[in-house]
Amino acid sequence: MIRVVVVDDEALVRSSFAIILNAADDIQVVAAVDGPDALDVIRTLRPDVVLLDIRMPGRSGLDILADLRGTDRPVVGILTTFAADEDIARALRDGASGFLVKDTDPEHLAAMVRSLAAGGVVLSPQISRALVAGFSGGPDREAVRRVSLLTDRERDVLACLPTGSSNTEIGRRLHLSAATVKDHVSSILGKLSVSSRVEAALIAERASASPDRR
Repeated sequence: MIRVVVVDDEALVRSSFAIILNAADDIQVVAAVDGPDALDVIRTLRPDVVLLDIRMPGRSGLDILADLRGTDRPVVGILTTFAADEDIARALRDGASGFLVKDTDPEHLAAMVRSLAAGGVVLSPQISRALVAGFSGGPDREAVRRVSLLTDRERDVLACLPTGSSNTEIGRRLHLSAATVKDHVSSILGKLSVSSRVEAALIAERASASPDRR
């Protein structure tokens, strides 16, 4: 069972997410709270996944994410209608594992939570397009240069990251063990000079969209 905490300042958003996710056989929303209560609830309940609103009055999701840094924290997916580049950069730096728009199709929400819990990258299509256009850690040709540092097998693994696949799913697709995929991902992060799978996925998408690759 994947245990989830939903953090949002709007009661309707919290209750809607809880209803949708609790309908899945393998997901349980153990708490749905607003910002001021979030940190204590997360530390007490120790969920597998936290869906965290990036913008809340008083105590923002970015502040909560920063406070979770350095602890045995859960996987965090950021909820947003869309955020400025500087907010995205900060969330990535502090370890966010994905970005979901609040009006995500209910049919896709449970799958996104499963992907987060399995260590995958989650980017709602609207967010992915905007991030690739406005934030990827450098110009197109810089993304292409970084990707050129990878081995052929590492490029194969990198190409799977934007799909949100877990190490096990990538291994199944590429006929590799999950442990081997994990080693490749660690090498990819080092060669791309990034700290998270999300950042690596963004560089992969930016490089594939670059005129230098067409």
